[in-house]
Amino acid sequence: MEYIAYLHKDKNSDYGVSFPDFPGCITAGSSLEEARRMATEALSLHVAGMQEDGEPIPQPSTLDDLRTDPGMKDAVAFLVEAKEPGKTVRINITARESEIVEIDSRARAARLTRSAYMVRRALQSGSPEAMEFRQGMRRRAAEAPGRVARRTGR
Repeated sequence: MEYIAYLHKDKNSDYGVSFPDFPGCITAGSSLEEARRMATEALSLHVAGMQEDGEPIPQPSTLDDLRTDPGMKDAVAFLVEAKEPGKTVRINITARESEIVEIDSRARAARLTRSAYMVRRALQSGSPEAMEFRQGMRRRAAEAPGRVARRTGR
């Protein structure tokens, strides 16, 4: 389902997002795109928490329903989809310690956990970061010509 979100921007602040159908569900982002991504994540987590607690999920309001809402003052309204949370699966990976240090550094800069950062980057396979990673892997392979990569079946 899609719900209306309000995008607010105060001077010297990040972009704030609130949901009139879910009081207390708020998030923010340093850019419009980050605020949009965070809005989807915040709403999905909020709805999942309500479901776990057995609380009823409200039907989405319409723009007509909210036209007199004071929270809409100086805000931009946009739609956010509440995504069904999938089952979380734990995996193990193997990487060089220096690579983990770099991943952790990038994750902190992106305000994400290590897992969230790695999943997001893996799913953005056409991104410049993914291309940079693949080039780095090719360089390492070229620097170690005596090593042969093998699949282990795991």
